[in-house]
Amino acid sequence: MANEKYKITVTKDHLVFCSGHFISYENSKCERIHGHNYRAKIEIEGKLDENHYVFDFIALKHRTKEITDLLDHRMMLAKNNAFIEVREEGNRVCVKHKEKEWIFPAEDCVILPISNTTAEQLALYIGKSLLESLKKQHNYTPDILRVEVEESFGQSATCELQS
Repeated sequence: MANEKYKITVTKDHLVFCSGHFISYENSKCERIHGHNYRAKIEIEGKLDENHYVFDFIALKHRTKEITDLLDHRMMLAKNNAFIEVREEGNRVCVKHKEKEWIFPAEDCVILPISNTTAEQLALYIGKSLLESLKKQHNYTPDILRVEVEESFGQSATCELQS
């Protein structure tokens, strides 16, 4: 008997999120604030279920969109960045890198449990969030989950999570 392997892929126009960010790099430097029209691509590998599919495309699109909607039209800030301080103060978020300081309305920010708002770390965040959502809402854990985050045409990063 052949060893069968199955994969499904979801990438749609509604899995695009437009967000602002900046990253620290080379330990002491910090980019200027800018934004991207990000696109998420999800791949799931696993066995076929009783319906003869890996997972329901519609449910996967919905779960992914719930996550990307939280990022859409927000300033993304990394909570665990050693070089950028992020403080929530009432209805605002104060951010500091060396002598530079920014103040954003809290409702316009999303503070992420990552080290930097790079495409790689965003793919990790989306992947972990999606695994949690699939487990909680569908009692499903894929063998392999791949998340690709494209920040501009031809420029993307992928994170692979294995169960």
